[in-house]
Amino acid sequence: MRVRHARGEYEVRFCPLADALADLGPAPWTITDEKVAAALAPVLPEGGERIAVGPGERSKSLATYERCVRWLSDQGADRNATIIALGGGVVGDLAGFVAATYMRGVRLIQIPTSLMAQVDSAIGGKVALDLQQGKNLIGSFHAPAEVRIAVEALATLEPRHFVNGMAEVLKYGFILEPHLVEVCLRDTLHAGHAELEAIVRRCVELKAHVVQEDEFEVAGTRAILNFGHTIGHAVEAATGYGPILHGEAVAIGMVVEAVLGERIGITELGVAAQVRIALETYGLPTRLTGAAPSALIDAIRRDKKRRGGALAFSLLTRIGECKLVSDVPESEVLGLMNG
Repeated sequence: MRVRHARGEYEVRFCPLADALADLGPAPWTITDEKVAAALAPVLPEGGERIAVGPGERSKSLATYERCVRWLSDQGADRNATIIALGGGVVGDLAGFVAATYMRGVRLIQIPTSLMAQVDSAIGGKVALDLQQGKNLIGSFHAPAEVRIAVEALATLEPRHFVNGMAEVLKYGFILEPHLVEVCLRDTLHAGHAELEAIVRRCVELKAHVVQEDEFEVAGTRAILNFGHTIGHAVEAATGYGPILHGEAVAIGMVVEAVLGERIGITELGVAAQVRIALETYGLPTRLTGAAPSALIDAIRRDKKRRGGALAFSLLTRIGECKLVSDVPESEVLGLMNG
């Protein structure tokens, strides 16, 4: 599968894990995390340079970024280097931002090992770091040279982290393809390799189609992928980027934003209940708990899509259809946060 971008195109290749880790080029510099490095130790190839950062969202920080670029510089990496992002969404964002900025940009290969990264963050070229004030506030667009997806790597995931990725899978169903929701409700937790690969492949196809139409979020088409993310990012920021995983926060966000859509007449009545039921089937959280309303409101006010006194949300019209609504009054959102 090939994905077009402003400077050309890149291949998304589904392959065995051993093949994904082979032939990485003459100067590979791998950024991974400690858990992935331990889980994949028996199959990691010898040679090349490797750095392992701490697992979790807190590694998407300026401090960890500085550690990585200093490592590259100290070890003599030059403009011919290839950065290998081996891990989940955090590693992909961190390594991608390193690749985008080290010596004004070097080659990047994404090898996503989590469901979240395989179906979402490894595709599309967005790379970013977090600040305490908000998620992804420092970022860029840096398309990979290649994405290699080994679905067998998902066997290394703890159940909670697999379910975390299912929030994004279900999101594609909610915004684009209702049939995907039906497929997921057949118990994907126990799906065989072929069935799981088909689901991942379909999610990649859906995202690739959207990002090719609006790579840099100019036309607003790509914004539909942000369904659940305005509230979700606020939940992550308000809880300190630790106790709630990204997909869990997005699950909460999708329900809250579906309720918001119903309140302002964008979303058909009953859709929020359908979204909640599908997410709760996987044990994903669907209610705002553990975050102070004031902290959530502060985070929402820093959202990148904000324009003046109004907020932009990607809202469902019905299951399978979504649109960007750029004039949501802040008062409506505050009412939900305080409700």
